[in-house]
Amino acid sequence: MSAESVGFVGLGNMGSVLAANLVGAGHTVVTHDVSGPERSPAGAVHVPEVAEVARRAEVLVLSLPDGTASEQVARAMLEVPDRRVRYVVDTSTVGVSAAQGVAELLADGKVGYVDAPVSGGVAGARARTLTVMYAGEDEACAHVEPVLAGLSDRRRRVGDRPGMAQALKLANNFLSATTLAATSEAVAFGLAAGLDMATMLAVLDESSGRSAATSDKFPQHVLTGRYAAGFTNSLMDKDVRLYLREVGERGGAVSVGEVIGALWERFAEAEPGADFTRIFPFVHGS
Repeated sequence: MSAESVGFVGLGNMGSVLAANLVGAGHTVVTHDVSGPERSPAGAVHVPEVAEVARRAEVLVLSLPDGTASEQVARAMLEVPDRRVRYVVDTSTVGVSAAQGVAELLADGKVGYVDAPVSGGVAGARARTLTVMYAGEDEACAHVEPVLAGLSDRRRRVGDRPGMAQALKLANNFLSATTLAATSEAVAFGLAAGLDMATMLAVLDESSGRSAATSDKFPQHVLTGRYAAGFTNSLMDKDVRLYLREVGERGGAVSVGEVIGALWERFAEAEPGADFTRIFPFVHGS
């Protein structure tokens, strides 16, 4: 696998770090991003078009904002007659239906698709503690395993068909959105009652209210005032809406989800593009 070239399309907050991880793992990496080469990691070769990535790489990794973008890149790649790409690894959060659609599109072009969303934030990507949850056919998953290993030290195959990893990622992000919002309300209540935030977090993190919000997001970004987790409220709003749509299509319960979805929608509309940890001041000030 080390002789193969890996393409990478989408060099946002997460994608630029993942591409750097692949370079660090010894892969030959060819990158492309619509904004240009500024975020292409040292050691990678940036090219101006997706077509050029398709000509140089055998495995193509995507880190894009939504399913529409993933489909557009897949179509552009398939239109290249002399492409080398045989497998696509999609680390984007696109939803179950979009993943299935892209997988079918690629299958028609004899290209394997591995659905591989990630969780753990930009800091987790840098530390290689990011969780890569992936799903796909046996042959495709086996072939791209060295690439997945290049992305992170934590990987788990969660299913044998595309879309299954997306379902788990959406469930995860819904829980993340819920616990961060609920912790924001709880901490705001504690402050109003005269409690110290650091004291609250220390006790909550040792008690049944513990979550990633109390152990990571609040101590690292809210308490410090950094608000720099590297994930926007607009993307979280998108992910929660995707979750609610997928649950609704399957007749699942959405009573809690609708409340959480409405909150994140209001936050994203009020402060579009803000770091998602800023939901605390948004909740605290409302």
